[in-house]
Amino acid sequence: MTELAPAPSAAVAARAPRSQWRDVWDQFRTHRGALFGLLVFGAIVLFTVIGPSLWTLDPKFIAIRARDLGMGADHPFGTDQLGRDIFARMMAGGRVSLAVGLTAMTLSICLGTLIGVVAGYFRRLEGPLMRLTDLFLALPLLPLLLVMVMLFRESLARRFGPETGIFLLIVVAIGITSWMQTARIVRGEVLALKEREFVLAARSIGTPPRRMILRHILPNVLSPILVSATLGIATAIITESALSFLGLGFPPDFPTWGRLLFDGVDYLQQDPERVIWPGVFISLTVLSVNFIGDGLRDALDPRIRGR
Repeated sequence: MTELAPAPSAAVAARAPRSQWRDVWDQFRTHRGALFGLLVFGAIVLFTVIGPSLWTLDPKFIAIRARDLGMGADHPFGTDQLGRDIFARMMAGGRVSLAVGLTAMTLSICLGTLIGVVAGYFRRLEGPLMRLTDLFLALPLLPLLLVMVMLFRESLARRFGPETGIFLLIVVAIGITSWMQTARIVRGEVLALKEREFVLAARSIGTPPRRMILRHILPNVLSPILVSATLGIATAIITESALSFLGLGFPPDFPTWGRLLFDGVDYLQQDPERVIWPGVFISLTVLSVNFIGDGLRDALDPRIRGR
């Protein structure tokens, strides 16, 4: 009896099925703008998360004798009118702005996906839910946000504290006013998917609606949801910055990038860098997130992947 020779490992590796996420990554890294956005966004996240452990100055520490200093070794971005280090405040403000963007995006995506899937799958609920979506789209968002902040700001601040209460208010206000685009996109995808052969086959064997949505519908609408999520982060950061710039965001001693812009406007002629640095970080964050979303759109589209 002769023993069979084992197959070469290279041939086995060549026959191994290729991971779908590997294909997504290969397509994503061909998009130079997406790679640039990923590197920039990663650097900003590291700056805001790891930076405070390396730069230990308290962003709330007041040193009147060191006020209005220019950029230097002790204060890379200078100090404000109360002597607080702007470099430390930029890191603290970045954490708040990114936290608001991610949390508001999560709320918006969950609400938009839920409404879009239900409206697309259940015909009787499509009309009322889409009319609700049209109603929210017709509302002027910035005045609506201003009214919500003015109405609930004091009550939430008394109940949860000034910082936590304003954070919850801004996140909820942004989340419930930015879900409409996601709902429309998901509804259109669900309307096309529920007529596909695999959905009709699953329905023919008696698959309940809940299992149909979770196992067959949601995995196939993941691509537009992820793209909408990346764009939602940028929208939430810009909205929070606008509210803080108008003086309706977080308290003055709780820095965000928008609040730093608002505080630096009065000193624009004397110290223009106090406005430049927050504006640059907001612009880079929004630009990098938009590039990442553009790359994800191409990478998750099977019609483009491999070109």
